[in-house]
Amino acid sequence: PSVLDSFALLSGQLNTLNKVLKHEKTPLLRNQVIIPLVLSPDRDEEIMRQTEGRVPVFSHEVVPDHLRTKPDPEVEEQEKQLITDAARISPDAAQKQIQSLNKMCSNLLEKISKEERESESGGLRQNKQTFNPADTNALVAAVAFGKGLSNRRPPGSGGSVQAGQPGAGAIIAGASGIQQVPMTAAPAQQQPMLAGVQMAPAGQPGKE
Repeated sequence: PSVLDSFALLSGQLNTLNKVLKHEKTPLLRNQVIIPLVLSPDRDEEIMRQTEGRVPVFSHEVVPDHLRTKPDPEVEEQEKQLITDAARISPDAAQKQIQSLNKMCSNLLEKISKEERESESGGLRQNKQTFNPADTNALVAAVAFGKGLSNRRPPGSGGSVQAGQPGAGAIIAGASGIQQVPMTAAPAQQQPMLAGVQMAPAGQPGKE
């Protein structure tokens, strides 16, 4: 009978525990932190993995800090002082301070967002291509190697001389630069020219 009574008591407690765990307001156990009950000064790899390398051992030295439910005494004193100072401020003054703080925060957020937008736009301007590589390559090839340039000369260029004008018989070679003068019979009244020196006609004495 004692065993049956104990079994009935355990069964009732398990049923109650199941009802509590299945209740919709009960948080999931997987979201709860499980604290090891064994303290050891040796390195624990599992704790290292769970804490991402922040807590290598779970010893008597670190337990008071990690399992603390109340702040340090100094922090408690500062918190009490802040609560006392806040109680002395009137609601109107507190509202003004809140508005002032909100305004400062809004201005700061606006400046930060403006800086972010300017930096993003500056980065886009730097990354934006402002030239056409194909046109640049074509221009370099034309200047350096004459690629794509025409060999024809436009009409009227190169110092051409029309027929009927003086010196029409002169032919200027583009590369040699030698001037050819046709040999024609000079009129009787024209004085012969030799190498650019005017010769006196025959039968006339030279002038001193």
